[in-house]
Amino acid sequence: MIVWVNGAFGSGKSTLVEELRARWPEALVFDPEMIGFVLREIVEVPTGDFQDLRQWRRQVANMAAGLAEEYQRPLLVPMTLVDPAYLGEIFDALDGAGINVHHFFLNVPEEVLLKRIDSRSLTPGDPDKDERVRAWCKSRIPSCLAAVDSLPQDTVLLDGELTPQELAEAVLDHVGA
Repeated sequence: MIVWVNGAFGSGKSTLVEELRARWPEALVFDPEMIGFVLREIVEVPTGDFQDLRQWRRQVANMAAGLAEEYQRPLLVPMTLVDPAYLGEIFDALDGAGINVHHFFLNVPEEVLLKRIDSRSLTPGDPDKDERVRAWCKSRIPSCLAAVDSLPQDTVLLDGELTPQELAEAVLDHVGA
């Protein structure tokens, strides 16, 4: 089983997955962003977004399916994935591999996302890079908010303003863990 936690940057995906992992110790955590970082070291990413690389989408689906099959443990995946075609490509591959995916989307108002993004520091030693990362995250907010209308029908929308504990409880109840 895969629990995919989706939402805009700053919506609380990683925080929720940390809370889920604490309550569900047998679960593995897979962050597809790591595949993107590896690909950036190997090939150029013309658009600046590694999700635009077909290889990224293929490797994410393959890695997630492989982890779920090989280890027979629940897999927690925190990843913003809002392009309907990309989401469909990855989820269809997982479905084709016989993997049950529970898809959750953290729904958070724009003003809250902006506040959360502004309060983060991802590269503390490099304030210029930090600001570039924040600006990139903010530039993605409109597409993330608009994605709510095109998510797969079985997506569970979560109120991203709830506490991580409340959100984890809702997810665990939904998946029967």
